Amino acid sequence: MRFRFGELLVFGVFLFAAAIAVVVVVPRGEAAQAGWTQTQWGPLSPADRDLLVRVRWAGLWEIPAGRWAQDRSNSDKVKDVGMHLVTDHTKLDAEVRALADKLGVLLPNEPNPDQQGWLDEMSGARGPQFDQIFVDRLRNAHGKVFAVVAAVRAGTRNDLVREFATTAVNVVMKHMSLLESTGLVDYSTLPTPTV
Repeated sequence: MRFRFGELLVFGVFLFAAAIAVVVVVPRGEAAQAGWTQTQWGPLSPADRDLLVRVRWAGLWEIPAGRWAQDRSNSDKVKDVGMHLVTDHTKLDAEVRALADKLGVLLPNEPNPDQQGWLDEMSGARGPQFDQIFVDRLRNAHGKVFAVVAAVRAGTRNDLVREFATTAVNVVMKHMSLLESTGLVDYSTLPTPTV
């Protein structure tokens, strides 16, 4: 069987095109979750998805912690902070679940192991002991998530995530300030900022 140069060239181009087509297949399901996906509101990055997961996790432990503050604290200030946490995170949780549904992001339904440990610490505490654990764990957690939320807000290419991150930054900042207003934050235990 003899091939002419033109036939070989056409066959080679066909093989090259087939190889390219295999490489650019768009992943679906879990494979798509691992990388960027396109939405009608702009690209959705792994960091965007991580933000939604973290905000959901925050609500899963901060809402119960805020409710406990109503019963377990003797401080009106701590009770007030707890009430704000419940109110703000209930609203934020509804927003993040609706947004995740729109963007196809899977969210957790239980606190992560660290958060569950913090809730376990608080569960048996009352009065000043509860207040200190409550403020220590929540202020530290808010400080960590603030950096994540701010970074996503600054760099996301997705319009819906940008809008949500703006709301989340404001809520996290408000909560840090409220927790600090209790006078119980031990700043020496907070992570040292890095440049």
